[in-house]
Amino acid sequence: MGEGCCRVDDHSDAAARAWLNEALRKVEADANRSADTHLHVFPLPPDWGVDLYLKDESVHPTGSLKHRLARSLFLYSLCNGWIREGTTIIEASSGSTAVSEAYFARLLGLPFIAVMPRSTSPEKIELIELTGGRCHFVDQPGEMYDEARRLAAQTGGHYLDQFTYAERATDWRGNNNIAESIFEQLALERHPVPAWVVVGAGTGGTSATIGRFIRYCRFDTRLCVVDPENSAFFPAYESGDMGHTTGMSSRIEGIGRPRVEPSFLPTVVDQMMVVPDAASIAAARWCTTVTGRSVGGSTGTALWGALRKVADLRAEQRPGSVVTLICDGGERYAHTYYDDSWLRGQGIDIAPFTATLERFAATGEWAEPDL
Repeated sequence: MGEGCCRVDDHSDAAARAWLNEALRKVEADANRSADTHLHVFPLPPDWGVDLYLKDESVHPTGSLKHRLARSLFLYSLCNGWIREGTTIIEASSGSTAVSEAYFARLLGLPFIAVMPRSTSPEKIELIELTGGRCHFVDQPGEMYDEARRLAAQTGGHYLDQFTYAERATDWRGNNNIAESIFEQLALERHPVPAWVVVGAGTGGTSATIGRFIRYCRFDTRLCVVDPENSAFFPAYESGDMGHTTGMSSRIEGIGRPRVEPSFLPTVVDQMMVVPDAASIAAARWCTTVTGRSVGGSTGTALWGALRKVADLRAEQRPGSVVTLICDGGERYAHTYYDDSWLRGQGIDIAPFTATLERFAATGEWAEPDL
């Protein structure tokens, strides 16, 4: 063999490429089978001149917005050569992302381990385990990242790292991402370009995708990111200190983080709003009552912010539309947000916030609770 040549195991390489091709086919086939999620009209008086829409991400095969993220992370890792046949998949997740990733790992016949806080809802733990995943618990949320890396090194596996790769694994220019889907579904509405899109931030990937898409398409839409208590995103956004940490976990699963995650892009956010946990839970329960669709706490956070933007448009006498997301279903939180004894144990009183919502629905006027 001449100098500079190298030996290639053609059989091994062909087998690896064949496995990759089949893995990609399976992931893409899942997307092909899953119809786009619905955009529901939230019931508001037509004469208000403002329409509110809920993009229902709970109807994905794994029941949440995170199905999109998990699919993108697997495609990204497969095409980068990070996932191969037999690779153990590791993720740091408080629940819904892990549920979706466990689904895709099983689809590809790969072992999956979710590293999560012990406080994660039992419903989510059960869903992960039913899908064939294994849960590995830590005492503090901030411990998840290093423990996930340690397990990946120990098993020779791959740490998907949603918090770093969420903003880059999704094609923000289009390709049926959530932003493109929203604007296509609004095309025949009376206000097809929304004044505001309101979302929460967990990884920051959804807000990054939507914010970039809005700018890329030159829409006049503004992006509002809502943040629960104890999260680092809002204080970092307000101060400009992206190194801000809280050392505390969010009680609203799926959003809010003790640190600013790498996928959070403050430069594509037009406004941030802090929503009290009691308001998030009150809005989730109220939404379930009003629409008949059971929703989780992060949906409540987003809905509270979206209704605030509806109230702002009314106060400004500006017709328009507002869009937010149903992130997941309320059935995952039967033992927490929908359990009155859990609320009492947490010292959460939702009554004043429920009264605000009911008064707004009746009068169209927003008044913050007098606590």
